[in-house]
Amino acid sequence: MAFTNQIKLILFSQHGMTDNNETMGSLAHRIAPPQSSVIAPNLGFIETLFEIEPLIGKVEQVVEQKFIQYPNTPARIIATSLGGVIWVEVLSRHPEWWKRFESIVLLGSPIGGADLARIVDPFGWGIGIAKHLGQNRRALAERITAKIPTLVIAGNVTGGGDGTVPIESTKLKHAYFICLDGVNHVALKTNPAVFRAIQEFWLQPREPLPAPEDNLISKLIEHFRTVPGITDASERDFSSAKIIFSFADGTSIRTWKNIVVVNHIFIANKHGQCEYAAFVGWIHSTGLQEAINVAIKSFRA
Repeated sequence: MAFTNQIKLILFSQHGMTDNNETMGSLAHRIAPPQSSVIAPNLGFIETLFEIEPLIGKVEQVVEQKFIQYPNTPARIIATSLGGVIWVEVLSRHPEWWKRFESIVLLGSPIGGADLARIVDPFGWGIGIAKHLGQNRRALAERITAKIPTLVIAGNVTGGGDGTVPIESTKLKHAYFICLDGVNHVALKTNPAVFRAIQEFWLQPREPLPAPEDNLISKLIEHFRTVPGITDASERDFSSAKIIFSFADGTSIRTWKNIVVVNHIFIANKHGQCEYAAFVGWIHSTGLQEAINVAIKSFRA
């Protein structure tokens, strides 16, 4: 019992796909405040390639056990990639746990859907973990980030992503956001700049950020995110896109098809800079075109 009383913080640290808990456990131990109990569940290297439900169940079980063991101790979360997706699912199913968490840190987590997963499973037929990583969980996550202070850290090595996950897919309303140039997806678990960013985030009490002010660009992004099958993409192909419509303030809608005729859409600001990038699979191309038509008719600067 004396040992239990010494623990002032539970720090959950969750690894991602095709990994074990060693690196994320090391990260957590390196930056954990004194008198922290670091919990880094090992979900299994092979198991992360298939179904997400057993992984969610394992994390739920670990959290429940720790909350019983330390009933009055606050908790924090650090999760990378698939680990962040798992935690969004866990928390969305257990809102009664939200008050226990001081903060969440997500490292390169494709909450808006992973474009590589959609490429592997373009029709959503259920090809391994890809069918889960390709899903858009932004609505679930933003209910959580509106209540629990959250830091999102993304890497950038391609001009629009960390080499695995598009930057756009990691962004969430109400969350603090940091993008680290030159840091790839794997290095998000080991880079000293990531450690410093997390520690600085923890230095002072935080509140969830207010939702950004509505403007034409934010309204267009929200509009296109409702298109069935749409997935956040990297902006690396933005330069190949062509303007199909410009609004009075200079905001533009641009489109591009890749070599396998997958339709991409981009929203650019008045300075010609990409603000949003996404794509749809072949079966959803008609829905995207309909959404473009509605946007042109309905939105004004």
